[in-house]
Amino acid sequence: MLLTNGVTTVEGSAGGGLSSWAVIPGMETDHGVGISAFVTGLSLRDFRLEAHGIAIGIRNRLALSYARQNFNTLSAGTALGLGHGYTFRQDVTAAKLRLFGDEVYGPAWLPQVSVGAEFKHNLNGAVVRLVGARQSAGTDFTASATKLMLGQSVLIDTTFRLTKANQFGLLGFGGDRRAGRRAEFEGALGYQLSRRLVVGAELRTRPDNLGFARETGAHDLFVAWSPQRHVTVTGAFVDIGPVATLRPQRGAYLSLQITT
Repeated sequence: MLLTNGVTTVEGSAGGGLSSWAVIPGMETDHGVGISAFVTGLSLRDFRLEAHGIAIGIRNRLALSYARQNFNTLSAGTALGLGHGYTFRQDVTAAKLRLFGDEVYGPAWLPQVSVGAEFKHNLNGAVVRLVGARQSAGTDFTASATKLMLGQSVLIDTTFRLTKANQFGLLGFGGDRRAGRRAEFEGALGYQLSRRLVVGAELRTRPDNLGFARETGAHDLFVAWSPQRHVTVTGAFVDIGPVATLRPQRGAYLSLQITT
């Protein structure tokens, strides 16, 4: 079924744009292998994020993914003392395992449940330590439950994430306020207007580890459209809150996903 494998998060895993879901990428059955590739752009008030990557789904059970994130500071880089257009870069390698349940089929009370791990390596180690991060690499652990209620055309996801990432890891991991992982919540609600079109919203809470820069939760309103079986286009209005002492960052998100 179209859109039931979700789209791709900015970290490369299958789900929404901000939140990881229990779904496995690709369009494979229990006996096949699927591949998904994506490119995403997020234009904020003072910054620009570009992410791209690839994911493999194996027998609708195991997912392996890789994503590169490039966070351009534009003119804000000068105000932050980094230089105009300074870019933070991060690699995210992830794995996800479906434990039980099915997103679409089976009892309505039994969701698809998956667990995952995302290893993040920030390529600007010296700079993120300078702003107070404890480390330039870290691993997030996730547990997700996702269900599409066909009769109501409603998709619900709940995810818990153990993380110490600052701004998704783009500003390193841990800080002077907190050093260790803490549990954060991600949630998504979608409504299928048709088999090719979904609208919805996401919420993602995040740790506030750095004393110099307050970090809040992020949320979005999105629309995902599948013009044909192997292509999905997602647009959204995104608010990720303040970044590195600057005003709340809001803007437009656009993502293209190709799936087999």
